[in-house]
Amino acid sequence: MIAYLKGEAIEVNDENLIVSTGNVGYIVNMAPLSLAGIKKGQEVELFINESMSPYDGATLYGFASKEEQQLFNIIKSSVPKTGPKKAIEYLNKALKSIGDFHNAIIKQDPQILTGIFGFTSKTAEKLINSLKDKMSEFSTSAELKIKIADSGISIPHINDVTQALTTLGYSGHEVRKSLEKIDTQNLSSKSSIQDVLGECFKILKK
Repeated sequence: MIAYLKGEAIEVNDENLIVSTGNVGYIVNMAPLSLAGIKKGQEVELFINESMSPYDGATLYGFASKEEQQLFNIIKSSVPKTGPKKAIEYLNKALKSIGDFHNAIIKQDPQILTGIFGFTSKTAEKLINSLKDKMSEFSTSAELKIKIADSGISIPHINDVTQALTTLGYSGHEVRKSLEKIDTQNLSSKSSIQDVLGECFKILKK
């Protein structure tokens, strides 16, 4: 079983890359956010999971760090009906901010998972129920991007704010960016939806 690959990225696609090592090219599937940091011709070091299928044979899944691989394994083994492809999809969203994803699961905060990471409400609840007792196995040094989460206060009205901004024509990327960079010093758990929208507009107008 392949556990690690070091070689040249001779081709980089949206969902996988080809790693050449020892005159052999390996197709490795990865989270798109991890792939975004890899350029053709670059030397890469990847931690590997190998999945066997009676139809497709061996499929390789690669991770830029042991932390990524550990989170993938926890998701795949703990979330019901989650194979490696679905686990990569969940991991890719979590890679927006591993620290905040970890924090949202521990605090059982579905609003962060839906508003920042883009999970549906149903998936957010499923992830929390499946992973809340598993996060003690996962340690991360990743910093929190959502500063208010560090104080134990969730951004108030996050679902309503997300819906309002989307209705106004802002893209999902713009909405998430504004929520990630929001100045939480001006907010509290008692802030109104207008207060939160006002802070978001400050980011969106820059």
